[in-house]
Amino acid sequence: MNTDFIFELPPVVIQYVNYLSGVKNKSELTISEYANDLKTFFRFLKLNYGIISRDTEFESISIKDIDEKFVKKITLNDAYAFLSYCNLERQNSAATRARKVSSIRGFFRFCTVQLGLFSDNPMRELDVPKIKKSLPKYLTLEESISLLDSIDGKYKERDYCIITLFLNCGLRLSELVSLNCSDIKSNGTMVVTGKGNKERTIYLNDACITAINNYLRVRPVDGVKDKDALFISRLNQRISHQAVQLLVNKFLEKCGLKEQGMSVHKLRHTAATLMYQYGHVDIVLLKEILGHESLSTTDIYTHVVNDQLKNAVAANPLSSKKPKKE
Repeated sequence: MNTDFIFELPPVVIQYVNYLSGVKNKSELTISEYANDLKTFFRFLKLNYGIISRDTEFESISIKDIDEKFVKKITLNDAYAFLSYCNLERQNSAATRARKVSSIRGFFRFCTVQLGLFSDNPMRELDVPKIKKSLPKYLTLEESISLLDSIDGKYKERDYCIITLFLNCGLRLSELVSLNCSDIKSNGTMVVTGKGNKERTIYLNDACITAINNYLRVRPVDGVKDKDALFISRLNQRISHQAVQLLVNKFLEKCGLKEQGMSVHKLRHTAATLMYQYGHVDIVLLKEILGHESLSTTDIYTHVVNDQLKNAVAANPLSSKKPKKE
């Protein structure tokens, strides 16, 4: 795990980070997000408590002096003031604020149960912001084909393989970046490590197998720093999240799809929608393919198709035909 961010944290948060890694087996991305949420929370509290000047640059506020005595003073009202600040000043979405609630709750649960700082967890009643469920954006079958056909350039085999896996397997960005050569099995399956380091097996179709084989024939070998990494960057190291986002955005823009609000994560939505629409995949099986914790998360793809069915009926040329008045 890359532990560079730990040096900015106070001892009490470092203990929590170690607990998440060593006991809860959380992924590096999850731990980093929780640590950053707590860093923002403590910076806000130092400002809100008047410990430092209001005109201090927010990102420069050090939290290394936060100790157990400071933590024990924090109240539920402080947490709600922080969420209000995140909404009004930082324009955080409800989903982002919900994650911050999860970070704060988890930290205070650790302080209560593992460290014994509280007899009663002060954040036990901290509510999660209501998240509006909206239908996910996705590419149509024709747009997906157009995107794949637009891929060219020096790294076309790699980039084609990346986008093919997104569109066929519904991978998360973090899952694709962490893929190793050893995750591709000779029996036509791929082992994917998802959230919480949970592994799942995905069966590869012909398009994926062909794209992987074409890429492996040109994948760099000499001078590669991470020998087992499947996707290699121009710097001969494991490709980064940012590099994948940039290449996907480049080809989305090339075929005129970028302005529709498409992104890497929308390719995951596309895969799920196409599987549900054309593959007639049972919603429970789709949940397993996507690595969702809850069936309610996967259920949104049934709404996508239902919405299309509604629109199809509305588009019928007879939809506006009314009975003759007698």
